[in-house]
Amino acid sequence: MRSEITFDFRQVRAIVTGGTSGIGLATARLFRLAGASVLVTGQAASAEEFGDDIAGFEYRCLELRSKDSIREFVDSIDGVDILVNNAGHIMPDASFAQAVQVNLNAVYEVSSGLQPLLARSSLPSGAAIVNIASMMSYFGSPHLPGYGAAKAGIVQLTKTLAAGWAKDRIRVNAVAAGSVRTSMTAAYASDPHWQKVVSEKTPLGRWASPEEIAIPILYLCSSGSAFVTGHTLVVDGGYSIID
Repeated sequence: MRSEITFDFRQVRAIVTGGTSGIGLATARLFRLAGASVLVTGQAASAEEFGDDIAGFEYRCLELRSKDSIREFVDSIDGVDILVNNAGHIMPDASFAQAVQVNLNAVYEVSSGLQPLLARSSLPSGAAIVNIASMMSYFGSPHLPGYGAAKAGIVQLTKTLAAGWAKDRIRVNAVAAGSVRTSMTAAYASDPHWQKVVSEKTPLGRWASPEEIAIPILYLCSSGSAFVTGHTLVVDGGYSIID
């Protein structure tokens, strides 16, 4: 039995896409507290636009709608042990193709671009990728068909990459988040109708904080999950267990 299971990420290089706010920022901060060197991405041209929020992190601009931006980002990375594909957007006015590009295709493009570097990780338990799924991975979303289809695809992509990259000592998992209070969900979280819907549908009766999603992400990147791959961990306060 292993006795060194720990959330110690010293000497670990972590990348968190969309790490300037919400779940991504909470994850990046926890990685830093655990000793990792952390690179975050955002859409702004410069880290200065985020002020002190991302102080202590390396920063890169990454536009998920642009294959050129993704290619430039991948080319700028020298080494990585952990990749958290957190960046994504709920885009009610976006086309189906745009929503799928940002929330699914870009996850594959970033992951496959960094795969050779991840395969060279010297972590004892190998490199780790964590993707972000959602309740829309499992339930129909009539108002956001592209986003829902993309998030469903994340669950299957996670399994596919896990099966293909296990030989390279790369574990690939996902977290399916329930209702989380972030800037992306602020309009819903402040709406009395949606507050009522979430509280009634979620057995724990509330929205999650970003930190409550970040902690399971760290677990899936840690040595404690060394025998876990291809799995989507549902972190939803019980939302998905109620008919």
